[in-house]
Amino acid sequence: MTNTFTGITQKQFHDFMEFEVDGPFQMINLLKFKDKVEETGTTGAEAYAQYMNAILPFFQDTSAKVIYQGKPLFGLIGPENTIEWDKILIVEYESKQEFIGMITKEGYPADMRSRALSDSRLILCTSK
Repeated sequence: MTNTFTGITQKQFHDFMEFEVDGPFQMINLLKFKDKVEETGTTGAEAYAQYMNAILPFFQDTSAKVIYQGKPLFGLIGPENTIEWDKILIVEYESKQEFIGMITKEGYPADMRSRALSDSRLILCTSK
């Protein structure tokens, strides 16, 4: 069975807290949606769209901004005839403190994100 990942573990959060990041950075989100979300009866894509609407106030309280979102269509390198992800999203944050403050703020709907996904990756990048 393949491991799937839909949320941050305690260890990953701890390691991230220890990781040094100066200034702005980007988070690449690789997203694989559930066909159907049992709790809501919606598709994973619909549930994720609801999550994105729910986090808008959290984005507005920080300087977070979506700099890219799109649907992968064709893979040039990798397994043939396979697109592993349903959506790619890149969000830019001004600082690590803003990001942590956002995802730990009371009411942040992390459960909505996890519920919509069958698998995901969240990869921190910088342009340095």
